[in-house]
Amino acid sequence: MMGEHPTLLVVEDDRTLARGLVMNLEIEGFRVLHAADGEEGLRIAIDEAPDLVILDLMLPGMDGFEVVAALRERARATPVLVLSARGEVADKVEALHLGADGYLTKPFSLAELVARVRAALRRPAWDATHDRVVRFGDVTVALDRGEVHRAGAPVSLTAREVELLAFLVSHPGRIYSRSRLLDAVWDYDYDGTTRTIDNFIRRLRVKLEVDARRPRHLVTVHGAGYRFDP
Repeated sequence: MMGEHPTLLVVEDDRTLARGLVMNLEIEGFRVLHAADGEEGLRIAIDEAPDLVILDLMLPGMDGFEVVAALRERARATPVLVLSARGEVADKVEALHLGADGYLTKPFSLAELVARVRAALRRPAWDATHDRVVRFGDVTVALDRGEVHRAGAPVSLTAREVELLAFLVSHPGRIYSRSRLLDAVWDYDYDGTTRTIDNFIRRLRVKLEVDARRPRHLVTVHGAGYRFDP
């Protein structure tokens, strides 16, 4: 849980870069943990539950893609900001598809990194003291707790899937373009492809719709985007 000094985990095998990141992020007021490879990073992310993970993609042994996938498979919703020297769009799309929350290509400025970190940490935390609930079909979405149930059973969603679903169900009947959804939910300048939204909607439909091929609630509006129909 995020306190006065949020805890960040830096997973980076370049010792010089890692040392600089840790030092500068501590100067910015964060508590910073460090792991030099993917296996150690995954272990610390699970054991220490940091508020955000800064993750290099190209790591020895378990790479960054595998770390993100392993976290999401364990239903860990910790925000993940991916760093990579590889700027290919395919890498960005793959990282986001696996559940990463943002992507920075090396070299990057410290100011941009800190801005991305603070933006991710500013996203509203789920507050169990309230109980705004949206129901559709056999699905129940507790907006303030970030909990989703289907037919009474909990549904495992990533943090980004929850945010996208929460945004749509909070605005029933409104049509949103893919670009608008990226701006609203990802909260950063995305220079890849809006197919990211299609991938996330497809996954939500599989988990929540009776028939994902004929969705009743997460509806495609051809040529315009998506609409939530309760």
